[in-house]
Amino acid sequence: MPEWTGTFTARARFDPSKSDPRSICLFDTHPENRFTLFGMRSSTKERAMRELDQKDREILAILSKEARIPLKTLAGRIGLSRSATGERVANLEKSGVIRGYRADIGQIDSNIIRAMILVSLKRTPALGLLDELARHAEVRRVSSVSGQLDLIVEVEVPTIDRLNRLRDVLATHETVEDLTTAIVLRRDIERENA
Repeated sequence: MPEWTGTFTARARFDPSKSDPRSICLFDTHPENRFTLFGMRSSTKERAMRELDQKDREILAILSKEARIPLKTLAGRIGLSRSATGERVANLEKSGVIRGYRADIGQIDSNIIRAMILVSLKRTPALGLLDELARHAEVRRVSSVSGQLDLIVEVEVPTIDRLNRLRDVLATHETVEDLTTAIVLRRDIERENA
């Protein structure tokens, strides 16, 4: 195989004739000067997970606290131009690092009852149970955890009766081994996402 030295200009394209979908074919105007590089292409998500730099982390920290911040203000805070900041935000969205922007709604009704339902399962994963939980508007968060428990289900309900009905739905699900309900008396410490 000839050794290449010096500078040259080549065109690149993905080579469909190669079995490796990550291969890139470089060639100039002469077919004999064609060679293939492997392992050069990675998905946008893979690149984003590997290549988060300090500016990306600053963007994420600011957006996690102020999702509606104007792009110009965000750019000023991190010391980049508006266009460079916009491109970084777009790449973070495209790669799935930023999955969306949500309103963080405070407690509307002081009579709301918050509870944690601690669930042990007969088997995991319990996708059917997760689908069932997703259908109930009172379910605010479901976390899969390690240890003796499998799920922590955070709920907000208007009455104890509604909590009991939701608990009954969970208790009778075929994958649930055991559950315990803990009513939240107060939140002593609550922090925003860092």
